[in-house]
Amino acid sequence: MAVVATGFFDGVHLGHRLVIRQLVDVARAGGDESVVVTFWPHPRTVLQDGARSLRLLNSLDEKKALLKGLGVDRVEVLRFTREFAGMDTETYLRDVIAGQFGGKAVLLGYDNRIGSDQLTPEETGKIAEKLGLKVIHAGRVDGPASYDGPVVSSTVIRNLLAEGNVDQAAALLGYDYSLHGVVVAGNRYGRRIGFPTANMQLYEPLKLVPANGVYLVAVETLDRKLYGMCNIGVRPTVGSGNSKTIETNIFDFDEDIYGLDIRISFIRKLRDEILFPDLESLGRQLKIDRDMSLAILGEKVRG
Repeated sequence: MAVVATGFFDGVHLGHRLVIRQLVDVARAGGDESVVVTFWPHPRTVLQDGARSLRLLNSLDEKKALLKGLGVDRVEVLRFTREFAGMDTETYLRDVIAGQFGGKAVLLGYDNRIGSDQLTPEETGKIAEKLGLKVIHAGRVDGPASYDGPVVSSTVIRNLLAEGNVDQAAALLGYDYSLHGVVVAGNRYGRRIGFPTANMQLYEPLKLVPANGVYLVAVETLDRKLYGMCNIGVRPTVGSGNSKTIETNIFDFDEDIYGLDIRISFIRKLRDEILFPDLESLGRQLKIDRDMSLAILGEKVRG
């Protein structure tokens, strides 16, 4: 039998992790299977509720990997459709949680609203008990989890990333935020000034991209972990009207990785994107950025 938690869990952040760890602990204590039932695509993209502005913290594969990394035995993904959105809480608990996935217990977070009737966790719990499901309320039930002051929520983390506060976002996520994609051809301006870049095209088009600027990043490619600095922006120094790019100069690296997989994880924002009078001025600033990055990495090693 299974102990089940259900929700979208975008980011799998510290608040989610409290819930998931409790799920895993309860399931293991009873010799049961821990199951997370989640959805894809995001409900807002189906219901058109602010879908144009929606950006995600995780791709589906990233979310599944994070949940599995927390010890979850099974991650089940339900396709979110308009028909599915019309299912009320009792039907969802009876037909999906208990019927489809063999749930004997359901773990509810403080704001779990899992049906079209949008019942409170307490109301949902009463229905679950009526159906013969054991109800477990996760951690605090009177509000969202907190970490060192700020409220932990996917919305708060999205706002931090949109402001470029990647280190603060990491503190609430429990890991460094990353982008995953394939290396595509660029215009090679960086190579001309001694800073060749790997230009990234994201695998998940709805993935949230942090604010424009220059960042110190960890880089994973060719099964190696490296470091570099990433520029997100429109490259104003090389002209106006440019589209946004994500381009990374990888330190001590000059291999051809066009068409290959790359992941960058954000460590710290170094500065905003700046318009320089010429490429030579940009090159001088990039040397300063690199020196700053290497100093930060040295502090991390010593710390």
